[in-house]
Amino acid sequence: MALTPSVLHVTQPVDGGVGAYVAMAAADQARRGWRVAVACPPSGPLAGELAGLGVPCLAWAATRSPGPSDVAQARRLSRIVREFGPDVVHLHSSKAGLAGRAAIRGRVPTLFQPHGWSWLAARGPAAAAALGWERLAARWASRVVCVGEGEAALARRYGVPADLVVVRNGVDLRRFRAAGPEERAAARARHGIAERTPLAVCVGRVTRQKGQDVLLSAWQRIAGRDSSARLAVVGDGPMLGALRSLAVPRVHFAGGVTDVRSWYVAADVVVLPSRWEGLPFTALEALASGRSLVASGVPGISELVAGGVGAVVPPEDPAALAEALLLRLGQPALAAAEGAAAAALAGAFDVDRSMDSLAEHTLGLLGMPTGVGTGAGAGAGNGRGRSRMRKTADERGFDEHCQTPWGQ
Repeated sequence: MALTPSVLHVTQPVDGGVGAYVAMAAADQARRGWRVAVACPPSGPLAGELAGLGVPCLAWAATRSPGPSDVAQARRLSRIVREFGPDVVHLHSSKAGLAGRAAIRGRVPTLFQPHGWSWLAARGPAAAAALGWERLAARWASRVVCVGEGEAALARRYGVPADLVVVRNGVDLRRFRAAGPEERAAARARHGIAERTPLAVCVGRVTRQKGQDVLLSAWQRIAGRDSSARLAVVGDGPMLGALRSLAVPRVHFAGGVTDVRSWYVAADVVVLPSRWEGLPFTALEALASGRSLVASGVPGISELVAGGVGAVVPPEDPAALAEALLLRLGQPALAAAEGAAAAALAGAFDVDRSMDSLAEHTLGLLGMPTGVGTGAGAGAGNGRGRSRMRKTADERGFDEHCQTPWGQ
């Protein structure tokens, strides 16, 4: 093995939080002078992002859902690994974790990063099968990188016998920061929101995982009790059309946007009604933006919403979600105080610290000193080479003209 480590990142998701994380990690490690490449599907935003960063993108045609094609996908990935010859293979999310561990079986030092455990996304027999696979495949990962303490606790609770390390997701504190009154007023004017209108914002891919359907059920209750409150659902995804058709009062579907920060700045409270999570970037961005956070009490979120920064409610409980939102929308001083506490808490989740921790674990896997490949300019705080994908968290690449009018 050369003094400079070589890492192959593998992912099937090429958008959302996973795609953003892979681009960010690859850019950071390339900046450290490492030899880095990413194997992923060639279509989608990640390939273009990597090209802009100068990181090789190795075409790996993989589908999101498991099925008969998995065997062929594992074989293709095995060939990519042989041709690139990495010191470490870093597998991201469930499909890469499935194909990569099945193909490599520990012959190359392997990191697996679930970004949310696979069995949480399944139901019935499929969930049991996913959990059984994770227990079996743990032997083929040198280490499992969990993005938060909640994700690691789930692995222990469900008997996944892995060497677990926690490298918490981080947020770019230079981009996401608390805004002053003038910036808030400008953001509200941009989105057509009056200064005193109570506004809740939900940012995330519109999927079953993110729970926007639960939020709309809660909003039906809120609309009946507070005629001034507004909700903005920011993001694109497979459930967007169905939710739009519900015609819930005073709800604005913004679609995917190029500047998610302006929605955080405009908000009084940010809401994350997720059914499961790893450690969501949207939550970290909301905290760093100085916004009160109301979220489902699932692992990966519960560890964030503490110390007076907002409230957690039971998942899939529209009544509890409605009450927590009504309280903050009706008491701006409470929401503002929680937002100030949130901004202070976000300092512990700096992205540079997160990337340094990931680099240390990767080097440690190879028995290399942590100073290797981290020369001048590679430490925390300089921000060079940071992925442009981070600017929009869970959704990106769509313009403001995708928005639809506020519900009446």
